[in-house]
Amino acid sequence: MNEKRTLPAPVALGGAVAIGVMTAVQARVNGVLGVRVDNGIVAGFISFAVGLLVLIVVIPCIPSARRGTVRMWRGIRGRTVPFWMLLGGTCGALTVSTQGITAGVLGVSLFTVGVVAGQTVHGLVLDRLGVGPAGVVAVTMGRVLGGLFALAAVAISLSGDVLAAAPLWMLLLPFAAGVGIAWQAAANGRLAQRVQSPIAATLMSFIGGVVALALAAGVSILLRGLPQPPPAEPWLYLGGLLGFAYILLGAFIVTHTGVLLMGLGSVLGQLTTSVLIDLVWPAASGPRLWQLIAMIAVAVLSVVVALPRGRRRTGDG
Repeated sequence: MNEKRTLPAPVALGGAVAIGVMTAVQARVNGVLGVRVDNGIVAGFISFAVGLLVLIVVIPCIPSARRGTVRMWRGIRGRTVPFWMLLGGTCGALTVSTQGITAGVLGVSLFTVGVVAGQTVHGLVLDRLGVGPAGVVAVTMGRVLGGLFALAAVAISLSGDVLAAAPLWMLLLPFAAGVGIAWQAAANGRLAQRVQSPIAATLMSFIGGVVALALAAGVSILLRGLPQPPPAEPWLYLGGLLGFAYILLGAFIVTHTGVLLMGLGSVLGQLTTSVLIDLVWPAASGPRLWQLIAMIAVAVLSVVVALPRGRRRTGDG
């Protein structure tokens, strides 16, 4: 009854790459929204609020999602669901607000490689500790090399005059977002496993994110004043829909990949899409073409060397 069906590694990796593609597009959308409203935190709140509204509409239409939401609520009330499993949304709040603050200035590629560093380092740690739904994942040489190659892509992106073109704090924020993304994947994956519903875990993530961002946006408005009026273009509000899609997919995929491998596949999708976005729609700061090409090559290598070579044992958590 408790037997698990494991997705083939290429299929699971394809899902992780799709998460990266959606994350890259969301980063540019939220980055532009942040510039337009002149407040990245408010832009993040708008993005999360849209995603939460989508979930409120979708969940009543899906019986399994309704049952999962009831199980989650009972688990929270009965304290059978640990509090840390409910914190994925706060990390997602950090991600979208960071997108709003930095991606419109740095470009999606440079934002993404900062995220790579945070995801890679934290993904290795979380897998080794068994925080994710895949249980304790051995630190193999391939996984370590994959992490090192991902960090090498970051080093390539920061070479040349990139550091002179943007303030250091703006370059550090994407790293913090990457740490948050790794934790979000682990926490949401474990919650989805506990309540037997990825979409219920996604709902909890959006509730937590909306609450955190509402508080942060209130503080930001008190300190900086009111933001600009929300823009009229509908596409600037697609970030919430994309967030709903990739958080839901991530809660499902991470069970089959572990935190690190999902992160590396996501990185591959993010970097590839980021390069295309930045070539078509350049930002104020960002790496040069040779850096973009080198980053992609090294990121692909990081995923290849980290792929499992045989059957991987998965813990129940």
